This record gives sequence, C-alpha cells and structure tokens, in this order.
Amino acid sequence: MNTAWWRKWHRWIGFPAALFLLFASTTGFIVAATEFFGEAEALREATRDLTSPVTTAAKDPEWSEPIARAMFLAEQRAPGAPIDRITVQFKGDTPTVTIFLGKPGGGEDRLMVMNARTGSLIKEDAYADKPLFNRIHSGEWFGEGGLVFAMLWALALAVLTTSGLVIYWTMRRRNAVGLQKVFW
Repeated sequence: MNTAWWRKWHRWIGFPAALFLLFASTTGFIVAATEFFGEAEALREATRDLTSPVTTAAKDPEWSEPIARAMFLAEQRAPGAPIDRITVQFKGDTPTVTIFLGKPGGGEDRLMVMNARTGSLIKEDAYADKPLFNRIHSGEWFGEGGLVFAMLWALALAVLTTSGLVIYWTMRRRNAVGLQKVFW
C-alpha cells in the first residue's frame, strides 16, 4: 500500500478520532486529578508508612467490635437497609468502619463512615459504586452501548496512531544521519 492510501485513511479516521481523543483526554485528566487530590489518596499517603495495630493474630473482639458498633449505628439510621460492603481502616489517628448501603430493589444508596473506636458517625454521604467521571470516561455512563462505543473509539485511536506511524516511516529521508533519522 502506498503513502497516499495511508494518508487518505489517516485523514478519514483522524477527525472523528480527534473528537474522541479530546473527550478521553479531558475526562481522563479529571479522573486522574480527582484521584491524585482526593480524600482517599490523602488517607493512603498519610497512613502508608504506619503499621496497623491489628494483625492476623488479633483476637476476635479487636476487629469484630468496631464492625459491631458500626452495624448498630447503621441499623439505627437505616433500619433493614441492604449492605453492599463494609470496609475497615485500622491504621491512622482515626480508624474507621465504612458501611456501603444499597437500595432494597438494587443499586447504591449511601455510605456511612464511623469511628472504629467509638462507633460515632463521622460522615454520611451518597455513594455510587464508581465515581461519575470514571463512568463517563469509560463510556459506562452511556450504558452498555457506551462501553461498546468506548472500545470502538479506542480501536480507532489505535488505528490512527498506527497509520500515523506508517506515514511518518514512509516520509522519512532515507539518507538521513544522526537525529535527523528520527526528527526530520
């Protein structure tokens, strides 16, 4: 195949791919910035070098009582609510138990963060299994079709990159020396 064929297809794929690249790069930047500057990352960084006071040899009450206190408060605030998951953070100044509540018919509802030592409520907030911008970035926010479309635009970007490299390779000067072999 000659250079003209590659250029033609590169141009045809390039314009719509540029729109998807703009979308993916913008939402990707927001996802990365949210992760980098987010509360969860701050906690990970603050506790990274700490050693947990609870080990695998811990007696049952050391890990079960914080969960029991949190469950008691969750039952008072949301009687009979389904529990999607429970996470426990033993390290740090304020160990926590987080209970993620679902809705009776399915789906996510809210989370409750409790102090693992006292059982007191630290924070109650709405929750979704994945943050909004993660779902937008992956295409999942648009439904199953959005995920399929995301795979297709990723493939289009890969084809665009490949065709660009082929064009670049075929346009290079054959007798170049030094850095001019690459940067012409």
